[in-house]
Amino acid sequence: MKDCLLVYSGGLDSTTMLYEYKDRIALALSFNYGSKHNEREIEYAQYHCQLLGIKHHVIELSFIRDFFKSSLLKGGDDIPTGEYDEKNMHSTVVPFRNGIMLSVAAGMAENEGLQHIMLANHAGDHTIYPDCRPQFVESMDKAVQAGTWNGVKLLAPYTNITKADIARKGKLLGIDYSMTWSCYKGEQYHCGTCGTCLERIQALKEAGINDTTIYQN
Repeated sequence: MKDCLLVYSGGLDSTTMLYEYKDRIALALSFNYGSKHNEREIEYAQYHCQLLGIKHHVIELSFIRDFFKSSLLKGGDDIPTGEYDEKNMHSTVVPFRNGIMLSVAAGMAENEGLQHIMLANHAGDHTIYPDCRPQFVESMDKAVQAGTWNGVKLLAPYTNITKADIARKGKLLGIDYSMTWSCYKGEQYHCGTCGTCLERIQALKEAGINDTTIYQN
């Protein structure tokens, strides 16, 4: 039954969720909020949705780029290189980003008569991003249910597993991860040195996947 809307970036995690739950996903939503890597992400999101025959919309949230401060956004500071941890990656936080996106997704789900919103946050995000933590997911789920006529629910089945665990799922599903985007710099190729690139490389290695992603370094 097609009862889900997926918040879909085009990255490794949400692409895995797209394939794992493809029989339930009626609509995938990507958000263009002015990040340095938005265009690359959306390019791959469109590719996979077209491949699977899943309806895909891109929602413009340009006010985030215009009014929020984050190194993730165009015009912000340089993306930090090094490990994917709180100290190094804190500058990439976009205030309440998932909350804003999920609010739009909740309205869209209600409008489309869909019962669930899906979000591909995972355990590795918890120390860096407050709006990826279990407490946030639980609270947002309650708010969305209370604020929609059809009681839309938030599903985040990857919340307490690692990126390597997600990659293992993708390996079984036969996903070509070279056709996903992770790098926060958003250049022609993955940089191979920023926190998200290093996290991606390590996850694919742990999952026993031959990484055919092209890296600059």
